[in-house]
Amino acid sequence: MLKVVVLGGYEYTQYQSKPTKRKLKNVYLTCENIKNMQKSFEAAVIIADATCFTRDIVNMIPEDLNPPTFADLAKKLAKENGLLCEILGEKGLQKEKMESMLAVGRASRHDSKLIHLTYKPKNAKKVVSLIGKGLTYDSGGLSLKPATSMVTMKMDKAGGCAVLGMIKAASELKLDVEIHAFIGAVENMLGGDAYKPDDVLVTRSKTTVEVRNTDAEGRLVLCDVLDYAQDKVKADYMFDFATLTGACMVALGQYTTGVMGHSSKLKHDFSKAANNSGELIGSLPFNKHLKTLLKSGIADISNVSSKPYGGAITAGLFLDKFIKDENKNKWLHFDIAGSAYTETPWDCNVYGGTGAGVRFMSSFLQNIK
Repeated sequence: MLKVVVLGGYEYTQYQSKPTKRKLKNVYLTCENIKNMQKSFEAAVIIADATCFTRDIVNMIPEDLNPPTFADLAKKLAKENGLLCEILGEKGLQKEKMESMLAVGRASRHDSKLIHLTYKPKNAKKVVSLIGKGLTYDSGGLSLKPATSMVTMKMDKAGGCAVLGMIKAASELKLDVEIHAFIGAVENMLGGDAYKPDDVLVTRSKTTVEVRNTDAEGRLVLCDVLDYAQDKVKADYMFDFATLTGACMVALGQYTTGVMGHSSKLKHDFSKAANNSGELIGSLPFNKHLKTLLKSGIADISNVSSKPYGGAITAGLFLDKFIKDENKNKWLHFDIAGSAYTETPWDCNVYGGTGAGVRFMSSFLQNIK
């Protein structure tokens, strides 16, 4: 109930010259033993605040939140919450041979950044890697989006924003779980240096990718970040969050996060976590026959399907190509394309970013075994 009050009362007025000031003065909760409720009360406030923090970042305009300023924001959070922070700039990305991620961002005037935050408590019982798509703006590149589809594309960084909110919540809840947050912060623009349909990119894993649509850029960033994260951290669980496909909204509607992966148990655990937190998730099944739609005639894999069906699943299967065999059952992919942003208020969500994923991931981490 408290989370609903905080989330429903959220407002983002940074860009209004004369915002209407509203203030909730008092909230009264009654129960038999307030001391027994105090821990749950405090945890609810932390998770709600982390969700609103995520909303704030999602709502920031591309001019204010670009890859370098995204990295600065991560450094600020690290300083405030006692986190470790490592940032790779373009030289570092080149050294890591993350050519797929670099290609997506090379037409932007802003350098791409890989952000790695670490929350490392003593005697952690599990290690969890969270990977976020941080497209601070997505024009579609040379496969240019229609004008109406380009509006709201500041929200394409919502996966990266969410993992910042998740590690913020975990550190403030003082969970005994080691958390690594990886964000591929990139801006997908167009110009003489833009990557092109017909390009073949060599990813960090050395898998080659035929580019058939530059608007399917998030997976080209994530494939390098996923590979880097797996080599950097030997995690017990690995989850990625991305506003990856409009097809997910076609399948599940606007309000529901799509979840994909190989582990039925993990998907079941997150179904419970979502129910406990008030978020909505729906499972989309991997289908081995859909893999053939990603076949390329000149490279190892194409970045888009050859047919316009099952687009959310084929995007997930593309990412699955970059998950090492030993990590297949430790990994889930969350497509938050529909749930991360709304222009019509619903439930406890107001206009703009919703902070999708923060609440159900916090619930999962609180109950991790």
